[in-house]
Amino acid sequence: MDSSTPRRPRAPTITVDTAAVDSSDDPDDTNTLAVPTVKSRAESWSSSPSTKVGTDHEQMSREVEALRKGDQAEILKPDPGEEDLFRVENNPFAFSPGQLAKLINPKNLAAFVALGGLPGLQKGLRTDAKAGLSVDEGKLAGAVSFEEATSSKVEEASHGDAAHASGKDAFPDRKRVYGTNRLPEPKSKSFLELAWIALQDRVLILLCIAAVVSLALGLYQTFGGSHEDGGAKVEWVEGVAIIVAITIVVVVGAANDWQKERQFQKLNQKKEDRIVKITRSGKPQNISIHDVLVGDVMLLEPGDVIPVDGVFIEGHNLSCDESSATGESDLIKKVPAEQVLHALLHEQAPQLKKLDPFIISGAKVLDGVGTFLVTAVGEQSSHGKTMMSLRDDPGLTPLQAKLNLLAGYIAKLGSAAGLLLFFVLLIEFLAKLPNNRESGEQKGQDFLQILITSITVIVVAVPEGLPLAVTLSLAFATKKMTRENNLVRHLQSCETMGNATVICSDKTGTLTENIMTVVAGSLGIRGLFSFGDSSFEQEAAGAEKRETIALAQFANKLDPEYKELLKTAICVNTTAFESDEEGKQGFVGTKTETALLDWARRYLGLGPLAIERANHPITRLFPFNSQRKCMGAVVQIPGPTKDKPKYRLYIKGASEIVLGECTTILGDPTTSPFTEALSDDGKEELRSIIFSYATNSLRTLGLAYRDFENWPPVLTLRPEDDNADIDLTDLVHNLTWMGVVGIQDPVRKGVPEAVNDCGIASVNVKMVTGDNVETARAIALNCGILTESTINEPNAVMQGSDFRKLSESDRTAVVKQLRVLARSSPEDKRILVKTLRSLGEIVAVTGDGTNDAPALKAADVGFSMGITGTEVAKEASDIILMDDNFSSIVVALGWGRAINDSVKKFLQFQLTVNITAVGVTFISAVSDDEQKSVLNAVQLLWVNLIMDTFAALALATDPPTGSLLHREPEARTAPLITITMWKMIIGQSIYQLIVCFVLWFGRDSILGYEEREVRSLIFNIFVFMQIFKLVNSRRIDNKLNIFEGLHRNHLFMLMMTIMAAGQIIIIFFGSDAFVVTRLNGVQWGISLVLGFFSIPIGVLIRLFPDEWFHAFVKVLAKLWPSWIRFSRKKKDTSEEEGTEPFPKEKLEGYDMDTALLGIRDDLEFLKRVRGGRMTALSDAMARSREKMLRRKRSESRPRSKLRSRRGSSRSSNRPPISPMMSVVGMPGIVAASVAGLQPGQGASNENLDARQA
Repeated sequence: MDSSTPRRPRAPTITVDTAAVDSSDDPDDTNTLAVPTVKSRAESWSSSPSTKVGTDHEQMSREVEALRKGDQAEILKPDPGEEDLFRVENNPFAFSPGQLAKLINPKNLAAFVALGGLPGLQKGLRTDAKAGLSVDEGKLAGAVSFEEATSSKVEEASHGDAAHASGKDAFPDRKRVYGTNRLPEPKSKSFLELAWIALQDRVLILLCIAAVVSLALGLYQTFGGSHEDGGAKVEWVEGVAIIVAITIVVVVGAANDWQKERQFQKLNQKKEDRIVKITRSGKPQNISIHDVLVGDVMLLEPGDVIPVDGVFIEGHNLSCDESSATGESDLIKKVPAEQVLHALLHEQAPQLKKLDPFIISGAKVLDGVGTFLVTAVGEQSSHGKTMMSLRDDPGLTPLQAKLNLLAGYIAKLGSAAGLLLFFVLLIEFLAKLPNNRESGEQKGQDFLQILITSITVIVVAVPEGLPLAVTLSLAFATKKMTRENNLVRHLQSCETMGNATVICSDKTGTLTENIMTVVAGSLGIRGLFSFGDSSFEQEAAGAEKRETIALAQFANKLDPEYKELLKTAICVNTTAFESDEEGKQGFVGTKTETALLDWARRYLGLGPLAIERANHPITRLFPFNSQRKCMGAVVQIPGPTKDKPKYRLYIKGASEIVLGECTTILGDPTTSPFTEALSDDGKEELRSIIFSYATNSLRTLGLAYRDFENWPPVLTLRPEDDNADIDLTDLVHNLTWMGVVGIQDPVRKGVPEAVNDCGIASVNVKMVTGDNVETARAIALNCGILTESTINEPNAVMQGSDFRKLSESDRTAVVKQLRVLARSSPEDKRILVKTLRSLGEIVAVTGDGTNDAPALKAADVGFSMGITGTEVAKEASDIILMDDNFSSIVVALGWGRAINDSVKKFLQFQLTVNITAVGVTFISAVSDDEQKSVLNAVQLLWVNLIMDTFAALALATDPPTGSLLHREPEARTAPLITITMWKMIIGQSIYQLIVCFVLWFGRDSILGYEEREVRSLIFNIFVFMQIFKLVNSRRIDNKLNIFEGLHRNHLFMLMMTIMAAGQIIIIFFGSDAFVVTRLNGVQWGISLVLGFFSIPIGVLIRLFPDEWFHAFVKVLAKLWPSWIRFSRKKKDTSEEEGTEPFPKEKLEGYDMDTALLGIRDDLEFLKRVRGGRMTALSDAMARSREKMLRRKRSESRPRSKLRSRRGSSRSSNRPPISPMMSVVGMPGIVAASVAGLQPGQGASNENLDARQA
């Protein structure tokens, strides 16, 4: 190398075993990294370059080729911008975070070798591949150098000298150097930032400008102009009052947004936390995912979503799906790190692409078990880096999208009304100007009064409270649902669950307690030997009477050799492990496996699992698979000679499936084990035992084994296959039957009542289980899913295999009657969900296994199990049941309906206020000689505060009541505003307008008060009508009990108190600011009586039949002049098909941005008029669209085919609505909406069907 050429920084020299490593080509260069040189066979490996990140094996080939050529310096060189990750002060470890990151991004075998392989990583990270970290590791003394870590011989990795620590004080150096497994909290907006966003509202800005000008003129008039003797100098007060009112609106809005952000932040923290299994100080432990550290040894099982990066230590048949992490769709089989290092250094690699010891965060474990050494956590892991780059605001929920669409139309109407008011008053002002003898300042003040009133009408009319209402309702509901064991992952699922029509539930742990106990069993056949409770066994006709032994005496009757065989079959064929929890030894694993282990320990003398397994080393483990419904373990047993051992495969699984593969059976269990042929009669007798257990709601497990002369057995090997490619299905034949056990799992307390509640709510419950038909039928009968009248119905109970074989038309015909699907696979569940959705049902489904993910994704709402569920299932679900309890699903159903109802209650309230406030202001201002509205700007801002904030807080936080479940769910295409709601909105608006206009126009003849008193009285009456209307709005149906559940909503009572107290203070102390006068007792009585009359008026409106109202509005719509009639758009094909307006797949996939674009188009007018939160909303939709585009581009595995959205550009081609036409057409819009059309329905429902292909 030319000495004049600048050299890049190089890693320290590594010394490797000279038997496997060539020396460096440059002995003088002491800064050059010396790494193993791969010899002759490596020369034939492909070394073509590749740019694919993370999984490209060509890239690994290129890196190893670099080693062979001696270009070692490039391997651990920092990437541009990441130099800081390679520099750590006082690093007690051999490696920096940057050097460890070279292992994964992309996968780099050369870096793996350069770091010394697994032995080097152990020593460099001061950990142990078997024992893991020390639980009491404190501050580490000394340091391990790079050369020491990567030296040729690593006897036993040392933890080093460390001070002892515990709890939060443990691992200080490890956390300092490598960090913790937490992503930095996203910077949330401060209160001042939120207030500034709220102040970006363009209408508020206009109002502020007008208020400042009014204040300036008022100050001039007060202090610079002349006044009558004794006249109050208060011209400046109105300007100050408007500014104060604007400040209050901004501060309250910012406070609501700040509180909402905090609640969702807490929810996200709860959502991201989960339990993982690691080994520390040689003992398995369950810890939080956030407590995993670099150097930990983590255990992997099928269904795990890997949270950190690392290197595979050892395991059995570990296969990972890395598509979500790397984009590669093929399953990746992992090779232990020591095998990889040995193959690389000793030329034993058959193909480079098979050498993959890397565990990538974000990948899913689909098969096998194993352990791996953690090398990167938090934002240093590959998944953490991805998540940091994709951080963005959450998208809109379907209800938010609908409300924003509706808000856009209301804003157009309100803005048009404000502009029309301004022009009418301006024309009137200009017409009177020649005869106006007032001073110039007063004329300017009059003009400003017109401008301020018109702008305030727009402020009141634009329904900013609608998005706030749904956000508050979701935040409140998700917080409460978390307390009631429903952890919400996707907000839209809360809304969708309220309209669910079918619930497909698992049995184990959901409908049952998942507290399993072995209560009965049968061993052998000739010995007529069974144990447990005899009541569980029904003898087959003609069968010989079997001896039933109590469990307490069972062990004493068994032959010792038989007992040892049974004990070994149970302890080795399991993925459960033993853990010391709170000083108590216990088993950790699936409930079925722990039940068997508990039984073996209690009655068979099972010792510590570690000792038992050491005595019977596992050669191969086949984890449980829901398709084959069994699992197996291979152990070595003594053979004919010492040098030639035999191998035994133990099988455990669904009893009838295992029995079907048996050809021999163990004889009398009270004597030494011997086998004999299993006849057809013997199988029938065993099936009768299994049937008797199943009909008594027992879960049955069959135990069997098979012996092999060699392992791997020759008959299973295929050309070029190795041991890792053996499938258990090839081995489960010619088995020897050992016995069957019956495991009791009682129905959960409260489940029958919850199933009954679902029936009352018109929600069908279907049980989907892997248990056999008889067990499933018995449990369904106990739960209430089946009744005495339905149990014998055709197609009420089916097996998954039979259901799967049906044609699509036959499945459609039977799925409505189907109540129990037994012996079903996850694919059967997915087909069931898809069939139900094709019939227009809104389906909720539960799942706990990895293979349940497709069904969870296919459903409208997916529920995963928080206790027994795999991480893949949780990731695919919308809501996590933290207690695995079916009753919690019913809680979610109630909260879903409560959310929808809360928003509709607020909508019903706000539209009434909008109509009356705009109507009263408009008509009174136009008809007044002085062009003054009966409600001035400050009063309208107070009404706006009541309407947008206090009412949203009061109505959006109503908890679910019992009556919510006493009605049918709403259809997908149900309008946002129902006929009953329109009836209440129009009826209450008419009442309030009549009261205000009668008092205003008849003030001289009816009241005889001064004008200021009349204005004050009408303002007071108007506010109290809204306060009592708030109580009336608590129901959106025709039931009369508006006080139901009121005592449980403390926030509602608080908001009512604040509004009433605020109004009283305004009347008594706000005379100058609000231009009011104090009212006497009679006037207060009039205010309260007329306000209270909103409640009896509401009763009369509810008693008026909906059908009559609907018919009346239809007649009105026909009579309305055609030139201002709101034309109904052509009905969309998706509506004709009865499909959902916002299907779940659209919201999760790319097509969600199309819906958002439609909403954005409809809100464009509002965006031009108002900024603030509406601008932030549009920005969020734009970001959501960009995010979806990015995800679409980066998605490697194709999603379900989605039908193209026809007419997607329709909104952009639609001609704009004239403001004047909007105002004149308001009655037509209302009439058309009541008649069955929502504003914007055509835009919002445009072919958003997302049926799976």
